[in-house]
Amino acid sequence: MKGFLLLCLLPLFGGQRSSACPHLCSCHDNQVDCSRRALTSSTLPTSFPAGTTSLRLHDNRLTSLPNGLLDDLTSLRSVSLHGNPWECDCGVLYLRALLLRQPPALTSHLGVNCSSPLGLRGRLVVYLTEKEVLESCHYWYCDLALASQVCLFVFVLLQAALLVVLIVFLKRFERLSKEAKRTREESLTAGENLREDEYALLKDSSI
Repeated sequence: MKGFLLLCLLPLFGGQRSSACPHLCSCHDNQVDCSRRALTSSTLPTSFPAGTTSLRLHDNRLTSLPNGLLDDLTSLRSVSLHGNPWECDCGVLYLRALLLRQPPALTSHLGVNCSSPLGLRGRLVVYLTEKEVLESCHYWYCDLALASQVCLFVFVLLQAALLVVLIVFLKRFERLSKEAKRTREESLTAGENLREDEYALLKDSSI
């Protein structure tokens, strides 16, 4: 029974959360203002009120938008995104698709320029071609592949260094073992010779 009541109340609590104004933002008449808050892609709110019609995210430090961030805002009519240092790599695909869905009469795409990579700096995100975006993705993957190869090379060098140290240790251990064996044999030989000498002295003295 308690579980059933919790399931019934869960949508109510979820609705209250979705209608709350995000932290660091101000809300008024379905307009959410998160501009000039020094927001980054990691500190950006993960959700906005369901009835939001206008969203202001301009003049922050955003480099990308999480995939699907604004998909549930069916009442959204305008969004301002200019004044952010957008990184035009694989992560720009959602932002580009969002801008392409905006009505032509809106100017949401103006001022939404690439900050990096260098080859795309200053370009409007909405006018990037799929080829350019894919090339930036390939560039990112090349960097990742190069970093992986460097790490693999360092790992192989460490393995080689450990192998050399192990070989040197085994060689030294073998040499010490031979010296210890030889010393033991010499000690046993010396002891036998001493006993033979003592036996000969005792034999002579008895005669």
